[in-house]
Amino acid sequence: MNKTHLAVVGAGPGGYAAAFLAADLGLEITLIDPEINPGGVCLYRGCIPSKALLHAAKLINETQEAGKWGLNYKKPEIDLDKLRSWKTKVVDQLTGGLGQLIKQRKIRYIRGRAVYLDNHTLEITENSGGKYNLEFDYSILATGSRPADIPGINIDSPHVLNSTGALDLKEIPEKMLIIGAGYIGLEMGTVYHALGTRISVVEMMPGILPGADRDLTRVLEKRISGQFEEIMLNTKVTGLKALEDGVKVSFKLDDDTTKEQKFDKVLISIGRKPISGNIGLENTRVEIDSRGFVQVDQQGRTAEASIFAIGDIAGEPMLAHKASHEARTAVEVIAGHKAVFEPRAIPAVVFTDPEIAWAGLTETEAKEKNINVEVYRFPWAASGRALTLDRTEGLTKLIVNPENEQILGMAVVGSGAGELIAEGVLAIEMAANVTDLKLTIHPHPTLSETIMETAEMFFGTSTHVYRPKRKK
Repeated sequence: MNKTHLAVVGAGPGGYAAAFLAADLGLEITLIDPEINPGGVCLYRGCIPSKALLHAAKLINETQEAGKWGLNYKKPEIDLDKLRSWKTKVVDQLTGGLGQLIKQRKIRYIRGRAVYLDNHTLEITENSGGKYNLEFDYSILATGSRPADIPGINIDSPHVLNSTGALDLKEIPEKMLIIGAGYIGLEMGTVYHALGTRISVVEMMPGILPGADRDLTRVLEKRISGQFEEIMLNTKVTGLKALEDGVKVSFKLDDDTTKEQKFDKVLISIGRKPISGNIGLENTRVEIDSRGFVQVDQQGRTAEASIFAIGDIAGEPMLAHKASHEARTAVEVIAGHKAVFEPRAIPAVVFTDPEIAWAGLTETEAKEKNINVEVYRFPWAASGRALTLDRTEGLTKLIVNPENEQILGMAVVGSGAGELIAEGVLAIEMAANVTDLKLTIHPHPTLSETIMETAEMFFGTSTHVYRPKRKK
């Protein structure tokens, strides 16, 4: 009982995917995590509960917008307890299902925490209080990440939340400040705005969603500017002062002027940090960089041959689907297969309204790296399906190598962008070119047609947008 072939530390989307595949390949597995069932931050406190609430927010917004089409609804009556319990039911159903899969695959699951004593030994502290050592031949480190704090600012107040606290949905504040205009902050802002909160956002960078192309973020920024009370860019938060009924926030603007405002709640969403401390890595040869990420090669192996690392702890991008695919690579290597993690495209999706998604080379990256590309944008104002949805603000974009016509990147902003991006990922991975997309018959009327028509723009033959044929 105190030995195992493969010990997986952390049961998030990376850890449980690794354990499940390893079991399917016939390896002896031990999976360690504090939660009652696998799932990690994504299922318990991240991706899944936030999407459940975002769906509710979308329905609220659509009932309000439907008046333009002659469908008039009363203002929704929000039963916060019932909404919260529905979100919890979704989480419980998914994590409970994973618990059943653990049993079906006959995986040893330990509820507790693990610390590395050396390169082949873990010290296990069970939730029940038991403590013992577990020897392993191989281990996969998948401890994930946690919300980052604002450097130099410490505050203890029930009115200051991180993403986990915001998802608890204990109340609907009248006025909330979101610190950080990344995907977590904007998604939660979308939820709370729909529930009736007046939202302000502050971001120290010059634009929302740093890292995304500006033509995509402009579409989202235009919409939320009409919804949120204020979007403060190039602005730093210099202080948070706890009050009995809220928080007083100090700001430093781009012109060095300062101001103060009071909010009922403040959500800190400035990113996430890998959980690489206090797990005994100093007792191994595993190397950690200045940001706390564990250094790995393309097979997921650390500087310690017996220890692999996957997911958030192994570097950017911190995405659940990246972790799951890194898990597959690491397990296949441990099982003796030839495998390497070298994707051409890892999709990213921001589930705001409208959604933003991209994969492969971005236009910004192409400019920074001086890569010769051609960019084609199909405006959704020319899409019949977008018109029927009354969501014509979107666009579909392709990044193309003009020499061989290969698709290097794709991006979408608009309703359902997260579903549409998968076609772009496949095209990039398969080294497809614009002719491949142009000749692939897409169903009408759908938003997916915009991908086909963007490809047609390369040749100057898009049916619904006139753009002269490109000159070679």
